[in-house]
Amino acid sequence: MSTPLSSVRHVVTLMLENRSFDHMLGYLYPGNVASSGQTFDGLTGDESCPDAAGNPVRVYPITPDTPHAYLMPGADPGEGYAATNAQLFGAQHPVAETAPTMRGFVTNYAAAIAQRQRAGWYVVPGTTASMIMGCYTPQTLPVLSALARGYAVCDRWFCSAPTMTMPNRAFVNAGTSQGHMDDVTKVFTVPSIFGSMSAAGVPWKIYGYDAPPLTRLDFPDTTRAPRENFGQFSDFTADAAAGTLPAYAFLEPSWGAAGNSQHPNYDVARGEALILATYRALRSGPAWASTLLIVTYDEHGGLYDHVPPPWGATPPDQSVGEFGFGFDRFGVRVPTVLASPLIEAGTVFRAPDSGPPLDHTSILATLELLFGLRPLTARDAAAPTVEAAMTRSTPRTDDPLAGVTAPAPTPLPAALTALPAHLEQVQAELTARLTVDGDSPIEPPPGLSTATDYQHYIEQHTAAWEAARAGRVH
Repeated sequence: MSTPLSSVRHVVTLMLENRSFDHMLGYLYPGNVASSGQTFDGLTGDESCPDAAGNPVRVYPITPDTPHAYLMPGADPGEGYAATNAQLFGAQHPVAETAPTMRGFVTNYAAAIAQRQRAGWYVVPGTTASMIMGCYTPQTLPVLSALARGYAVCDRWFCSAPTMTMPNRAFVNAGTSQGHMDDVTKVFTVPSIFGSMSAAGVPWKIYGYDAPPLTRLDFPDTTRAPRENFGQFSDFTADAAAGTLPAYAFLEPSWGAAGNSQHPNYDVARGEALILATYRALRSGPAWASTLLIVTYDEHGGLYDHVPPPWGATPPDQSVGEFGFGFDRFGVRVPTVLASPLIEAGTVFRAPDSGPPLDHTSILATLELLFGLRPLTARDAAAPTVEAAMTRSTPRTDDPLAGVTAPAPTPLPAALTALPAHLEQVQAELTARLTVDGDSPIEPPPGLSTATDYQHYIEQHTAAWEAARAGRVH
């Protein structure tokens, strides 16, 4: 039977960094009722967390006039399994099936600020623990908000594991982190969705922003894939304009502190510009009528959210979880927006209460349904798809973002932009493992210290590896 999903020929995922749902979209609909009449699980304004003295600290709106609005919350919050448990439960090892109280964000952030200052990381002057309760208004984030209102917002989309970036990016691409729960492990040995697509003859491409894509180095089947499966954002916009987009495109932001990943405490306004540029490239291209754009975030990054992540997640495989984690509960809610002319404006989309919620493996489940692929793990086999969000049999022709502009980029201090981003360091380590002329140094050369150092090394060593690989092929 034909469904709106069967009209989709292209799926594009843009995965940004480390923001929670309430922090980005909690104020999306005043009164928490969408224009469609659907209820929306946003903020009421009464939500709070206690500080170290037990005093309640309420949520508050970040407006365009808020000092350092687009660098909020001012310092990188606590990440990882222990920090997330402290934010959700007030304990590092919660009792099984205990509902998270969501009351530990302020005290955990206070500890994170002190740790970042001791480590010499940049902290915006005047940053306090109460800033973790700041949440953006639609006026402050006009692009993401217009996209969410103009198409579909997923108000019950959880990251796949209650921890940091690399495990959750592994889940969105492979349905498992193989038991890993932190960023120490950077390479996964399982098949990815890209390998599945190659085997089935389904075209795909991974786009970095202005550098080689990190995701290419995470899985054996992506590292072995032909050069033609990878590009940068300029290639993406060209492909969209020419009508040559692959069936699946996975987009990365620029990881650096001067980039557009929206990782705290980087400039959120630059990420708004990236979201808008991605949408505009698709909306103005010839394939828009058959395209689904998914904008999501890999994890919550320690930022406040009021909805307790549920237990009952399906463990993906037999991997033994680090820190005793059983992969039986989800991570924190993250902002996720679905944009397609097959989706009605004002849609609030979530999975039925009778089954598991949407999580990152819902992207895999949707791709597998659309292209006839087998599930990679038990998690994506159990995951709901986003098929039901697409209810129109004929594509819309209006543009909900007509006239919308991104906020101006925030001037950034040199003390922030000079430091290499965590994922730039991760990518440099993975890049060093690429064999050039029979020699793989295993780790980056000594002396890399600035963001520019890391960026140059990644580009140069990748180019040398590409040239050596081309020589071996020919």
